[in-house]
Amino acid sequence: MHTTIDVSIFFIIFFIALSISVVSGILFLSTKLPLSYVRIHVWIVALPPMAAFIGLLVAGKNMELGIWYSDVLAWLMAFFVLGIGLIIQRYCIRYLSGDLNYRKYFALFTFMTSFAASAWLTADLRIMVVYWGLTLVCLTLLICLTKAWGVTREAAKVSGRLFLISWIALLLAILWIGGLTGNWHYVDIFTQDNIAHISEWQRLMINILIIIAVLIPAAQWPFQRWLIESVAAPTPVSAIMHAGIVNAGGIMLTRFSPLFNGDIATIILIFFASVSVLIGAGISLVHVDYKRLLVGSTIGQMGFMLVQCALGAYIPAIIHLMLHGLFKATLFLRSGSAVRHFNVPSRANERMSYLWILAGRLLALLIGLSFWLSEPDQGYRLISGLILAWSLSVSWAQLVAFGEGTFGRIIGLGILLTVGIAYYLVHHYLTEALHTIAFQSTQPPMFIVVIVAVILLFGSAMSTWVARHRNTKAFSILYMWLVNIGDAKSTTVERHPNYLREYLSKGGR
Repeated sequence: MHTTIDVSIFFIIFFIALSISVVSGILFLSTKLPLSYVRIHVWIVALPPMAAFIGLLVAGKNMELGIWYSDVLAWLMAFFVLGIGLIIQRYCIRYLSGDLNYRKYFALFTFMTSFAASAWLTADLRIMVVYWGLTLVCLTLLICLTKAWGVTREAAKVSGRLFLISWIALLLAILWIGGLTGNWHYVDIFTQDNIAHISEWQRLMINILIIIAVLIPAAQWPFQRWLIESVAAPTPVSAIMHAGIVNAGGIMLTRFSPLFNGDIATIILIFFASVSVLIGAGISLVHVDYKRLLVGSTIGQMGFMLVQCALGAYIPAIIHLMLHGLFKATLFLRSGSAVRHFNVPSRANERMSYLWILAGRLLALLIGLSFWLSEPDQGYRLISGLILAWSLSVSWAQLVAFGEGTFGRIIGLGILLTVGIAYYLVHHYLTEALHTIAFQSTQPPMFIVVIVAVILLFGSAMSTWVARHRNTKAFSILYMWLVNIGDAKSTTVERHPNYLREYLSKGGR
């Protein structure tokens, strides 16, 4: 009883803080309040993530209280989403200053993050699907908020249609699960008895619906179009989109993990996610537009996150989505400083040490192999070892092998060590905390792991071959295909917003 009271207190404190921030967002819509109130609003918006952080530290874990559920994942995701929203709203105080929809942006940011946080804290699947639907509605409204600009309207139409398909798929899956088990709460549904009563074909169809619901918001092939079109949205909208919305698939798959057991649905998820990794990486390599480059990166990273989930590595997937969200939000918010000054490189700058590159590759291979052999029975370790070796090899080449002299290489090596130690500490802490989550981690058959490894190695080999044969027809075909698949439609591209020209012609009033 004492623990129940404690948990209820934390939920009461959290939802009071959340309600106050929502009311503040509604009040800010009134023109009677001065624009300077936005700073007070941002301080109010800081209350919910603080309450969620306290709940993460001291609230009871794996406990159900009415329609709400308290565990590490729920409080962690609430804190993460609301924290990202707070940072972006603070950034928007000056960035969006003078925008005709200034007040609406802050209100919609507050509504969207509040709905998303509530969706992961609920124990009832019906409430979860409603809150998630409201989150997608707010995101669509944010994309098309500048209604006078035709490209954002078109982008919102594309996004809205795909979001609707995703939400309907999730709704059908939840209704199907509820109808078969007679329950709507996670704790009651995913028991061994209830799972056993779901036939194989019914589980397959439910899993496919969940995969569709996950692939679309994660912008996975062939549903990546909405994320590509949405680059027309203001930078803060893109930041919260890439940092807190597209990675929701990892949370959903973790919650529904008892349904996935390495069946055909798992293979389908791995196929689409693996292809998305290759396509996302290709888009990032061929496009020069900064935001479009980040879009390609997000597609690839979310693909790898879904591969992690398909291989039963749900905890690494959660850690991945959080670190990716923070990293991607930072890149978007600093996009204004990404203007490059191109100079013709001198011969001295083109020199490189093949001995240092070879040393880096051997070191990367050794570390990746050691990571896999530490737990060879875990299929995910093989894929992680490949990714780790590739990432370390690339980082070593950029920071150490191409360093300017001995001092530059020492600095690069220091950066690698610092990042590696920081990542290890964060990964270790979050892994220990997330091990308290009640979920089922099923190891897929080894042949599935081999398929993933083959796809990734094939993509790496192809990129290496193409890079060394740039004068071939194959290079031209692949290059143009990646450019085309990463380009937005002509209806969502405009050299200069016409509404700004009309706005200025009227004196800016």
